[in-house]
Amino acid sequence: MDRVSIADMTMKQSRRGVEFTLSFREKIEMAKLLDKLGVSVIEVTPILRPKIDSLLIKSIGSAVRESTVAVPVGIDPSLPEIAWKALAEARHPRLQVDAPVSAVQMEYIAGRKPDALIEEIDRQVRACRALCPDVEFIAGDATRAEPAFVQKAIRTAIAAGANVVTVCDAEGTMLPDEMKAFLSGLYDAIGELKDVCLGVSCSSDYALADACAVAAIQAGARELKTAAYNFTGISLEHTADIIFARGEQLGVETGIRMTQKRRLLEQIAWMCSTGRSKNSPFDSGVQEDSGMYLTAHDEMSAVMKAVSGLGYDLSEEDSMRVFEAFSRIAAKKEKVGAKELDAIVASAAMQVPATYKIKSYVINNGNIISATAHLQLEKDGRVLEGIGLGDGPIDASFLAIEQIVGHHYELDDFQIQAITEGHEAMGESVVKLRSGGRLFSGRGISTDIIGASIRAYINALNKIVYEGGTY
Repeated sequence: MDRVSIADMTMKQSRRGVEFTLSFREKIEMAKLLDKLGVSVIEVTPILRPKIDSLLIKSIGSAVRESTVAVPVGIDPSLPEIAWKALAEARHPRLQVDAPVSAVQMEYIAGRKPDALIEEIDRQVRACRALCPDVEFIAGDATRAEPAFVQKAIRTAIAAGANVVTVCDAEGTMLPDEMKAFLSGLYDAIGELKDVCLGVSCSSDYALADACAVAAIQAGARELKTAAYNFTGISLEHTADIIFARGEQLGVETGIRMTQKRRLLEQIAWMCSTGRSKNSPFDSGVQEDSGMYLTAHDEMSAVMKAVSGLGYDLSEEDSMRVFEAFSRIAAKKEKVGAKELDAIVASAAMQVPATYKIKSYVINNGNIISATAHLQLEKDGRVLEGIGLGDGPIDASFLAIEQIVGHHYELDDFQIQAITEGHEAMGESVVKLRSGGRLFSGRGISTDIIGASIRAYINALNKIVYEGGTY
C-alpha cells in the first residue's frame, strides 16, 4: 500500500492567533510529541524574528528524530539561507516555498503580477534546492485561481527542483467530488506531477475538509496538511482514524502510531488549551523530567550536549566554568540529573554585576485572601516598587517584579528543592527565563523558599539586563 504523509500545521496556526498561543518551550515539546505520534512532517512557524526563530528551528531540529521539519520561506530571497542555517542539523529538513496563485491574493497579499510571481517561484525553488534536497512548493488559494496559471506555477516549481507540490483550498467550499475532479484535472494537464508528491490543504469553514481529504487520496494525493488541535482544516485525528479503518479499500496507510494517538493528542490539546492566567507570571507549559543523567566519566562534549539539550546557548568561557563545576559535583555523586545540571548552569554560567538588588519584600497570603507581594528593588541608586496580586505568594512576587521591570519574560521553568535538613533547612530555587530566544537561569538560596525564588528570578533577570535584553 502507498504511504500517505501526514503533515501537522498546529504550530503555524498558533502564530496566526487561532484561539491559542504557544511558548518557545511548548513548541519544542509539541514537536517531540508529534514525532512520537509518527507524524511525517512537522511544519514550524515562519521566520519573522531571525535570531529568535532560528534558535527555535534549531532546537526543534535537534529534538525531532523521525519526522521531517519543514520551514516556510515564502518568496523572500533572503530567507532560504537563514532558514537553512537553522535547519541544517535536522535529520530530515525541508524548505517550503509558499506563494499565492489566485488573482486576488497574488495582488493584495504578494503584491506581484503573474509573470513576476512565476519568475520568483522559479528563483526561490532553485535557491532552496541548492541548499536542501527536500523542497515543497505550496500553491496558496489554488482552487480559486485561473487553472492555466496554477498549472504554469506548478510546472515552474517542479522544473526548478520541487519534489513536493501542495495545492490549497483556502475558501473551503469545494465538495469532495469537486476536489477529486480538480486534482484529476491537474494530473491530466501536468505530466510532471506524477513524478512528485502531491499534497493538499483544505479549509474547513463548511466542515468539508476531512471528506475532501479522502477524495484527494482517491485522486492520487499522498500528503495531507492536518493539525492536531483547533484547526479550521483537515483534522489529524479524524484523518488517521479514517485511513486506519478504510485504508485497505483506499490502498493507503499512514505512519501514525494509533495505540499512542489518543494519549499524545490529549497532551497536545492540554498544552494548547492551558492559557497563561492574568494573575500568574507562569506561562502555560509542560513540566517534564527528561530522565537524562551524567556521571563523572562523561567528557566535556557530553556535558555540553546535555546543557544544549536543556536549551542553553553558552559561550566557551561559560562552558568551561559549567564543566568545572559539574566535575566537582560529579566526583561526589553517582549521577547528576537534569535539575542538578540546571542548578550548575545557574550558579556557574554568566556571573554578572547586579543591576537589580533586593531591598525588601512583604508577602501576604492565606486561605481566605488572595496572595499579594510588595517588593522594593534597587537599581542605579533608585528604589523601585512593585505590587503583585497572584494565585500564590510566588506568583504575586514574580508579577511584582514584572511590574517594576515593565516586561514579561517567558518563564521557561521553575524548580524548588531543599538542600539541607532540619528546622532551619535551606531551600534552593532555580528560575529559567527566556529572552530573545535565549535561556537565562538564576539560582537563589534562603531559609525562606519565597525569598529563594525571588533571588533566583532577580539573578536570571540581571543576566538578561547585562546582555541588553531589558527595557
